[in-house]
Amino acid sequence: MELHILEHSLKVASIAKEGIQICTHGLIKLAFLPSKTREGAFSAIKQAKPAIKELDKHFKILEYQSTSSLYSAHDHCDQSLWKQSLFGLLFESGFVHLCKFFSLTETPEDYTIIVDEDGFKELPESEFLSVADATWLALNVVSGGGNATSSQPIGVTKIAKSVIAPLADHNISVFMLSTYQTDFILVRERDLPMVMHTLSSEFTLLRVVNGETVAANMPRPIIHPLSSPSNMFCVTSLDPDTLPSVATLLMDVMFYSGGAKDSTALSEDSGHIRFFSFSLIEGYISLVMDEQTTRRFPNNVLFTSASGELWKMVRIGGQPLGFDECGIVAQISEPLATADIPAYYISTFKFDHALVPEENIQSVIGALRTNECTGQ
Repeated sequence: MELHILEHSLKVASIAKEGIQICTHGLIKLAFLPSKTREGAFSAIKQAKPAIKELDKHFKILEYQSTSSLYSAHDHCDQSLWKQSLFGLLFESGFVHLCKFFSLTETPEDYTIIVDEDGFKELPESEFLSVADATWLALNVVSGGGNATSSQPIGVTKIAKSVIAPLADHNISVFMLSTYQTDFILVRERDLPMVMHTLSSEFTLLRVVNGETVAANMPRPIIHPLSSPSNMFCVTSLDPDTLPSVATLLMDVMFYSGGAKDSTALSEDSGHIRFFSFSLIEGYISLVMDEQTTRRFPNNVLFTSASGELWKMVRIGGQPLGFDECGIVAQISEPLATADIPAYYISTFKFDHALVPEENIQSVIGALRTNECTGQ
């Protein structure tokens, strides 16, 4: 089976029942006017300007009567005559729009609009218009080749196990639109790389580009730069009962490590970085600190392994990573798992940090560099 990724960038919006008249002008254009390609649209729009002015006159009358019946703007304006003249102006003018994807659904609560970005421009800003903050892409599962609407539709129940469930397992939200011709699966644009990765083993992935269906290339993952500071680190703990005895020292390390009191700290210019992690979760304490900082604690306070194992850090990211990108942890954890190298991993607000055994650091860097070069 084929999974077609359509070229429409879509907006999903809600129009309140009491605000529908404000949007009627644009909705009529989207529903009843012919759409053309961008190349042919501009000359047609230029020719349609006189008719558009006439349309504006009609819609000003309509908007003026926001609390009245839809076509009772003036006593002398008969409903059938108004509609006839309106649609005559629309079609005879040759007025066009660029919208290629438009859906309107009325429910007891509101009107739901799914429209591409060109069509969305036809809708006015209004307090009655609520727009989902994501851009959506339409997917279509077909069999037998051809394009999305001419191929044999699969049906939503038949793709429940092959598409809907796998995406749900990966926490990918979908928005469904079933039509007479086929079923459209809407996914957030930012989720597309994960969608393709999830479904690539089950489907032939195709993408519609300028009306042509071509093979969809799997997105190349973003490879973040890596660095390894010269510090060596300890991953340790302490008995919660001893916490009061070292509270002053811990406060000094946690909150004053950048000050003059931290006489053992080395300059970051020498390859050291300042890194300290304290976690207290359900009564259990975890500490990550560099070797120099551990020397400030009294003997036998910190838990250590019998081997006194030290860890080296791999720091991920040249710029703050943010929270939307998928695959950052996988960039590090998968090569380490393949090489059977244990690691601790600490994500922070701006960067990520992996701790690996000191003796493995060179093989880790080599494995990660190889992974970086191959883009896997």
